[in-house]
Formats: sequence, structure tokens, C-alpha cells
Amino acid sequence: MNKQNVVYLFPGQGAQYSGMAMDLLESAAVKSLFDKASEIFGKDVKDLLQSDADNLKRTDVSQPVITVANLAAAAFLSDQGYKPAACAGFSLGEYAALVCAGIVTAEDCLRLVKARGEAMQKAADKLREAAGGDASAAPGMAAIVGLAPDQVEELIAKWKGEGLNDLYAANINSLKQVVVSGTAAALTDAENRFKEAGAKRVIRLQVAGPFHSPLMAAALEGFTPVLDKITFNDPSITIFSNVTGKKIASGAEAKELAVKQITNPVRWVDEQASITSCGAEACLEVGPGKVLQGLWKDSGSEIPVFAAGTKEDIAKIGA
Repeated sequence: MNKQNVVYLFPGQGAQYSGMAMDLLESAAVKSLFDKASEIFGKDVKDLLQSDADNLKRTDVSQPVITVANLAAAAFLSDQGYKPAACAGFSLGEYAALVCAGIVTAEDCLRLVKARGEAMQKAADKLREAAGGDASAAPGMAAIVGLAPDQVEELIAKWKGEGLNDLYAANINSLKQVVVSGTAAALTDAENRFKEAGAKRVIRLQVAGPFHSPLMAAALEGFTPVLDKITFNDPSITIFSNVTGKKIASGAEAKELAVKQITNPVRWVDEQASITSCGAEACLEVGPGKVLQGLWKDSGSEIPVFAAGTKEDIAKIGA
């Protein structure tokens, strides 16, 4: 395999686990990254990476530490001679991709995800408080399995015309799965409707809020002022956008999309199609977990995808 003709795919929230990236610390570049992250976060990042599962679920914890794990894996791969031709990230993972493409520095990326995680956690907390503090009555997300993305979006538009509001397509994950965001009432109403329309399963997700939907607009208040201070350069390699599913042409566009990404759906199916057409030999899931490998296989692409989140995974690439 040509180590310079690969695409890096960076995972997002939900991929975290206690102890992630700790096996990569033998790299001087990873040690330096951990030191910078600890300084920016005001906490020892090694302690955060080894937090228990409940703490890691918090958006204001998971976003910074997953990003550190993603950047650590990329740094370790660089030590092994890898240099990606293109990159992309799923939801939060797009921030590590911005570093990979030279659009923002690692330090600025960490400042951004710290602010983003805090702003989104605050917005989610407010939504839960407005629901009386009952997490089951607060806005959230559900996975719709067995309906095509176009079907889901058409159904949501149809039902809105019938009076079912506050339901949004949030993550267009694969041709078999779409995650929707909405109020508790909208999700409950939509569950039976989706099943009647042919969905095999509707799975309510254990998440802090209705991500990638207009219901998260309040998060922009805390995030945008930090974003405005960060310099976004034009990309040095090809990078793809969650919002458009296409290449990002400039730093200015990347900055605009960073704002939109919070309230707009992740169009991962379109993004995978764009990645497939760029001519790479393989994709690497650079960070914790194997979620993106599963979604890639569902895409039907013949381009292989390999785990690249641990030292052991990286040693096995192409084997």
C-alpha cells in the first residue's frame, strides 16, 4: 500500500472508551500533543482519557478527548510514514480533519472543540431543564433502520405539513440508517409513523441532546465568539464537508461550515461518495472505535478501510 495515497476518516462522539490513545504515548509527537491539550483544557488530558464511561458521555468531556485521541492517532501514523491524500471527519471528527488539512492548528482545534463541547452541553442542559429535568422528556435522537435517506427526509417533510414539527434528519449515516433529532413528543409520534412506513427498527439513542438540528441553535451563542477569533487557512490537501458532502474549497468556506454543522445534518452518505471518487487506495479510521468502518462497508465501495486508532491496529494495516 502507498502510505501517501490514503484517506483519513476521523470518528465523532460515541466512539470514545476509557484509555483510548494511551498506547500511543511512546510517540514524542503524541506526548507533545497531550501536554498542549492539558494546558488548553486546564486538566491533565491523560486523566480525562481514562475517565469512566459516564464522564466520557458528557459532551463537554467527550468532544475534547475524542479530538485528542484522533489527533494522537494521526500523529502516530505520521511517525510510521503515512501522509494522507485527503481527509474527512464524522461530526466532531471534522475538527481533527481541519488540522489534518492544514486549515487550523492543533492548538486552535483544541480550543474550538473545548468551546464547542461546553456550548453544546449547556444548550442540551437547558433543553432538559425546560422539559422539567426529565431526560426522557427532553429533546434527543433516534436511529431509523431500514429506510433509505430520501424516504426519511420525504416523510419528515410530509409529516411537517400534517403538523408534526420539531423532527429533523440529523445523521445520514448509510443507505440503511438515518438518525433523526427532535423533541421527545416528536420522536414518540414519529416512532410509529416510521414503523408503519417500513422501518425495521427505531432506536432511541442515549445522547445529551438533539444534535445536528435547529434545536441546538442556542449552542452557537457560546461557540461563535471563539470561532471568530480563529484563523482558518485554505486546505493543503482535499477535505470533505459534513454539511455539503463535497470538497471544502477554502478556509473561509470551512469557517462558515463550522457554524452550520451544529444545526445541519451530517450528510455522510454523500461524503462517502465524494471520497470514493478521489482515487485513494484505502481509507483509515484514525481514532477510537470502528463505527466508520461499518458505515463505509454499507456504502458498497470496493476501497478497503482499516482501523487506525491503536498501535496494534496501525501495525496491522494492509496485512
